[in-house]
Amino acid sequence: FDVAEEYAVSVETEDEDVSRLGVMRVIWHELSGGVGPWGAFRPIFSVLVSLVPFVYLGQHFNGHHNKAFGWTLIQLPLILTVLLWPILYIWSIIDSWWFSNKIIALKNISKS
Repeated sequence: FDVAEEYAVSVETEDEDVSRLGVMRVIWHELSGGVGPWGAFRPIFSVLVSLVPFVYLGQHFNGHHNKAFGWTLIQLPLILTVLLWPILYIWSIIDSWWFSNKIIALKNISKS
């Protein structure tokens, strides 16, 4: 069966004064994902500090001190093997990025 219906959408606009500051604020909010400059930069900073080998600063930065301490202990025997230590090192960088993004997401959810 053929039912043709027509819908009309009307949008009521409010007369608002639009300022440059307001436009810039909306653009910044969209670019930073609504978490501000630190929230947008936090995962990048987390990766930068996690690039320092042997100390797992990315995990400390994200507040996972037990994980960083555990990985420090695990790396001691792995340093003797050339293959396994780089895997742990690269995984620590990925893990730091992942949890930093998770912290930002949780803070953003708790705001709303």
